[in-house]
Amino acid sequence: MPFHNEMSDAFFMGIPILAEVGQLTANPKYFDMALRHMKFMQNLCLRPDNIYRHSPLNEVAWGRGNGFPALGLALSLSAMPADHPDRADMLHAFRNHLEALTQHQDPTGMWHQVIDHPESYRELTATSMITFAMLRGMRSGWLDRDIYEPVADRAWEALKTRIAPSGELVDVCTGTGKQKTLRDYFDRTAILGHDDRGGAMALMVSTEMAYWRRER
Repeated sequence: MPFHNEMSDAFFMGIPILAEVGQLTANPKYFDMALRHMKFMQNLCLRPDNIYRHSPLNEVAWGRGNGFPALGLALSLSAMPADHPDRADMLHAFRNHLEALTQHQDPTGMWHQVIDHPESYRELTATSMITFAMLRGMRSGWLDRDIYEPVADRAWEALKTRIAPSGELVDVCTGTGKQKTLRDYFDRTAILGHDDRGGAMALMVSTEMAYWRRER
């Protein structure tokens, strides 16, 4: 794929744009490319446990590196026509990932800076993106409400304790490229205060929760 950087970020950075352009133009080549890029990135980054490594450099499941696929596929499925012959592949990938992620939600409702390492810090953007994906999945009928609503509710309660009325946030991982070791991911700065990236994800999940509560 042109200009790919081998990071699981591409599930959000590229695939939803292709699906949205397909919806806008009604040209199926964009849907085909979205699915092709998804499979390409899965070959690079999907682990056997259905959690994503951040890049092929190592097996580390960075928190936001899993938020990106969850959010990206939720947005892509929203734009993908129901009758596309390969849409089932994307839905299968989305469901498998969300099912795997539920196993790593901690008792407070958060997901961590490294998904399968609870000794890493609780991270706001990963939790926001994963929760958004669960809410969109329930709203769209892709996920079982009985299973995912309690998970999303726990996450929402946790997120509210980390978003101040002033817009200040608790524990947003700083910008992170491909890292060489698990230790490198552990040591990424947790931002306390205002952060555009974290604020955007907090607004997205808040809006999705508002829609969910209005519709349920």
